[in-house]
Amino acid sequence: MNKIVSKEQFSTNVFQLEVEAPLIARSRKAGHFVIVKVGDKGERIPLTIAGADIEKGTITLVIQAVGNSSKKICELEVGDYITDLVGPLGQATHIEKVGTVVCAGGGVGVAPLMPIVEAFHKAGNRVIVVLAARTKELVILEEQMRANSDEVIVMTDDGSYGTKGLVTDGIESVINREQVDLCVTIGPAIMMKFVSALTKKHNIPTVASLNTIMVDGTGMCGACRITVDGKTRFVCVDGPEFNAHQVDFDEMIMRLGAYKEME
Repeated sequence: MNKIVSKEQFSTNVFQLEVEAPLIARSRKAGHFVIVKVGDKGERIPLTIAGADIEKGTITLVIQAVGNSSKKICELEVGDYITDLVGPLGQATHIEKVGTVVCAGGGVGVAPLMPIVEAFHKAGNRVIVVLAARTKELVILEEQMRANSDEVIVMTDDGSYGTKGLVTDGIESVINREQVDLCVTIGPAIMMKFVSALTKKHNIPTVASLNTIMVDGTGMCGACRITVDGKTRFVCVDGPEFNAHQVDFDEMIMRLGAYKEME
C-alpha cells in the first residue's frame, strides 16, 4: 500500500496526488506510467507519472475524475492509502539534443508532458510549451512549465486566458517564426490527430503519447490495440509514445468510443 502525502485540486474534476513510492521514484524516467488500484476489487487504472522526488521517495500523479474508479482515487485524502501501485511501466521517452522542441499538451495531458519537458530542457534543447484548455480554470501546471522551459504559450477555446484559439494555432505561430526540430504532443486523441496533421505538413518529426487508450497496462487485455505504420501495436507495452505521423488516429478515436454507452 502507498500513502498519499499531499493532495491538490486543480479544477472541479482534476486532482494532483503525491504518493509514497521510493523505488518507483528512483527508477522512473520521462514517459513511464504506473498502474493504480483502490480497494481489493478495484479497477486497474494506468496513470502517467507526472513527477518524482527521489529524496522524499514520492511520485506525482494527476487524475481526472471521469468514471467510478477515477472518482474513488480522487476522493482519497492525505494519509489514505492506494491499495496497489505498480511501475514504472512502458517505454521511456527517447531524450536527446535535437534543437528546438515544441511540447503541446491539452487538458490533463499537460501532466504527463511535464517530465518530458524537463528532460528535453535538461538535455540542452530550446523547449517551447503550448498549453491548451477550454477555459482559464482548466489550465494546469503553467508555473511548473515556465520553470522548466524557454517559453510557454497558453491557448484557451474561449479566450479567457492567454490567446484565444486551439493548440494547433499556438504550434503554428511558432512554426511560422522559427525552425522546429521536434514536436511532442499529449492530450485528447482528436487534438493529437490535428497536431500530427499540422506537423506532417511542415515535415516536423512528431511524437504522440497515446496513454488515454490504455486499460490493463500489461498487454493482456488488448484494449489498447492501435495501428501504427500499418501494423498492430499495444500502447502499454510498445509505447505509450509513437511516431504520430504513422498512427491511425481515426481507428483510435473509434475504439475510444466503443464503451461510451456503458460508461
